[in-house]
Formats: sequence, structure tokens, C-alpha cells
Amino acid sequence: MKNGILIAMIALIGVVIAACGGGNTDKEKASGDAGQSIKVTSAGEIATLDSALYSDTFSSDAIGQISEGLYRVNPDNDAELGIASAEPTVSADKKTYTFQLRDDAKWSNGDPVTAADFVFAFQKVVDPKTASPSSNQLDVIKNANQIRNEKASPDTLGVKAINDKTLEITLENPIPYLPKLLTGTPFLPQNEKFVTSAGSKYGTSADTVLSNGPFLLKDWSGIGTSWTYIKNKDYWDAKNVKLDKVAVQVAKDTGAGVNLYKTGDVQYTALTDEFVQQYKDDKAYHSKEKSLIGYLGFNEDRKATANVHLRKALSMAFDKEAYTNTVLGDGSKALNGYIPSGFAKDPKTNQDFRAENGDFVTFDPEKAKSEWATAKQELGVDKLTLEVLSSDTEVSKKTVEFLQSEIEKNLPGVTIKLKSVPLKNRLALTTAGDYDVFYGTWTPDYSDPINFLEVYQSDGGLNFSKYNNATYDAGLNDVKQAYATDPEKRWDKMLELEKQLIQTDAVVAPFYQGASAYLLDPAVKNVQIYPFGRNISYRLAYVAK
Repeated sequence: MKNGILIAMIALIGVVIAACGGGNTDKEKASGDAGQSIKVTSAGEIATLDSALYSDTFSSDAIGQISEGLYRVNPDNDAELGIASAEPTVSADKKTYTFQLRDDAKWSNGDPVTAADFVFAFQKVVDPKTASPSSNQLDVIKNANQIRNEKASPDTLGVKAINDKTLEITLENPIPYLPKLLTGTPFLPQNEKFVTSAGSKYGTSADTVLSNGPFLLKDWSGIGTSWTYIKNKDYWDAKNVKLDKVAVQVAKDTGAGVNLYKTGDVQYTALTDEFVQQYKDDKAYHSKEKSLIGYLGFNEDRKATANVHLRKALSMAFDKEAYTNTVLGDGSKALNGYIPSGFAKDPKTNQDFRAENGDFVTFDPEKAKSEWATAKQELGVDKLTLEVLSSDTEVSKKTVEFLQSEIEKNLPGVTIKLKSVPLKNRLALTTAGDYDVFYGTWTPDYSDPINFLEVYQSDGGLNFSKYNNATYDAGLNDVKQAYATDPEKRWDKMLELEKQLIQTDAVVAPFYQGASAYLLDPAVKNVQIYPFGRNISYRLAYVAK
């Protein structure tokens, strides 16, 4: 009897204590056991941590958490000083920029960040032996294009270490957007001694990369679906980095990410389709328009997809509005051109690029059938089977299934087979040209239309379609060189190039402009969601106590 009463009293005390404690609040879940600590999801894996070799946003996101260049992106999405200690001095002809580097900028092995680290990294990107997908982004620098095309040595690139803390960059022509450009992943420094020592393994795991940015990366072997960012106490601006730890879990399936959020196991996860409708009134719900585009790329090295009429038929054979409303439902919108809206404005009239150039490729089943009839005649076929390649994320698989249904319905005689593989494999297959059609997304590194247009430069590292057009290349050179100091002529040429790329040659079939819909624990503040370039930054994030 006494024992029973004692047990009952102990149980009651336990209930009272639990009630007083209130369990885990949202803030306690967010902060975790390690002070300022959060858990988040990523919709895809890291493919590489080598800033010279990345070609996907998930890798760029990871690299951006652990690395910093001359400039970084501030909360207003403008370029601000990073490793550079002050704005550069600029020569009278506006071609030579001289930067001073911060004395307290260090690598995670204790080495100082030097001007030579930038020289080494930039030369590595343009060196043909590297085969960097981003190499053409450096064409603004003197001799970069010559080096990429094996007409000059990498050591002739217009970057020079005057001394350990003074970096000189010489451009081919003046450009108005250099600070924005230098925030991009291809312009991050690398420690030559460490990279050389790691050899081909550099960037393939957490142990084979150095950090000079806000965080260190841990617990990633190169193939894992989880990793951790730890605050880099040697980062020059460490006092403004509040988070001690960010644990990342890959959730390719949106439902899995939402379940992790609901159980308090993560404090951030992306949303798509029905989950947007489910959570749009929740205090944790957010949505922001992005400059990301979703598109179909065509392999011009294959007989069928080399036919411009087939490419035009495929481009017009699916309902973009239905796709954004039913498959995505996250605020994304149909896109009938290559340059998204809200991205760039005419320097003279202030008109939006997309509005000024108009719609090029709209959903039009009848025109699509007409182009398909012409393609059949030119190819000498009545039926055709095409394989559409995509990554194996939930959204990618739903996207290509939608496209398969629409194309087969609107182009009788066309059969679409689907191939979904991990992102790393998809990138390898597109780079190798081992595909007919692929579905992908593209997010520019900085807010200038040239960053979209130069993807299809004939020798561009991201030109997976193998598009080769001398007129288009000449136009790109005009934008970068002849019209570099004439904003209106430069703008008009970019309008013309987009029309050639999409309306005339149907090189690529853009069909939506993305948006970021996500759940973020209200206790977590100042997470930066970017409209272009990388997706996300935790540099300024913190948990409100």
C-alpha cells in the first residue's frame, strides 16, 4: 500500500516537472544542444567542393558556406567587400583593378589568404587541362579566352600578385558589373600548396578542402547525403557569424523534408506542389521569386535533336501554366523566353528585359504539330523515340513525367522514355553528351543577362547542347568588348542574341521561372535566400533566444 502511494507520488511529481518545463519549444528545437545550432534539409547532394569544377547549385551552395572571394553578397543582394579590405583603385582606362586583401584573412590550416591564392585559382579555372564548366565566365579578364582556347599559357592571364596582400586584375574591356561577377563561385581563391598536395582528390570530401569562409565543412565523405557546417573561428568576420553548427540532411522528397520539419528534426526545408497549399498560411511559410529557370536542353550532336524543327516542336508541345500550377505550385511562373522577369532593366528606359523582348516560345499544340510534320519529313521518319534525362529528385521526376505525358499527347508518333539518375551522374552524362534531351535548371551568378547568354558560347563549359554558331559567338564578343562602354548598344545586342537563341535556333526550351517556397522556424532569423547565384547562406543566421 505504502509502496503504491510512493510510486503514485513519484509519477505525479514527474508530470508536474514536465508541465513546468513545457517540453521543447520551437526555439529550443532550433538551438539544439550546441548553443546556436540548427538543422536543415537540402534538395540535392554535393557533387564537388572544387570551385573550379562545380556545375550545380547544391555544390555551389556548399562551397559558398565555406569559401569567400574578394566580394560577398549582402542581405540586399548587392556585392560588398569580402576578402578585399577596401574598394580597389582603378586605372584611368577602367581596365586594371588593384585590390588590397585583409591582413586577418586565413585558411583553416592557418595559412594567410594571399593574392597568389587568387592568381592560382583563376589560372586553374581558365586552364584547358582543368576542363572547368565555368571557364568562359573569366573571359572578362585579359587573355582568358586565348588561354581557354589553347592560344596562350595560363600564366599570361591578367591577374598578378604584386605582393602577398596586393592583387591586380586586368580586364579585356571595362565592365560595369565586376563586383557582382566577383561574388561568383568561379572567382573564389584556392590554396595552391594544399590543392597540389591533394591532387585529383581535392574537393572530393570534407578532408580534402580548406575553408576561408564563415564555416568549416565536416562529415562528408564525397558520397554522403548529410554533412555539417561548423563555425570557422579563424574567419576574419567570425564575430558576426552566430551559428555554431548547421546540420544538413538531403531530402530529395519534399514530403520527407516536411515530416522532418513537423517533428522538429529540422528548422528549414523547401516546399513544392501540394505542400505549398497546405502551409501557405503557416507563420513558418515563405516564398520568394528567383531568377532560376527550368528548361529542356537538346543534344545537337545527335541526328534527331540536331533538327531545329523537332526542337521547336518539343518546345511548344507542353502546357507551361498547367505545369507551374499543378506540379510546382510554389509561386513559380511560366516563362516564354530565356531571361527571366525582374532580373535586368534597359539602362535607358528602365523596362524589364523579359517585357521588352516579349514571348518567344508559348504553348501552341497546333504549331508544334506543324513543326513536327516538317521534322518528320526532313528526318525521314514517321515515329521517333527520345530519352529525356533528369536528376532523381522528386520534383525532377514529376517534371519529366508531366513533359512525357504532354509531348506524347500533342506530338503523335513521339515516344518519350525517361531516365532519372543522381545529380552527379546527370551532370556527367550531359557533359559527356550522352543524352537526347535533358531537363535542368540554371541560376545565374550575377544580375546581368550576359551570364545567361554566355552559357551557349560555342566553347562554353556549360554548353551541353554543343551549340556552335559563329554569328552568336560574334554577338557575345560585341557585348563583352565592342559595346562594353555603350550600355544601350550592349542591351540591344543582348535582346537580339536571346531572340536568336530561343526563337530562331530553339537551342534551349525554357518553360518556367522558379520561386523559393520554404518553411523556416520563426525562431531562426536572417537566413539569406538568394534570387540568383547560390540558393542560401547561413552566414548571418541566428536563433532568437
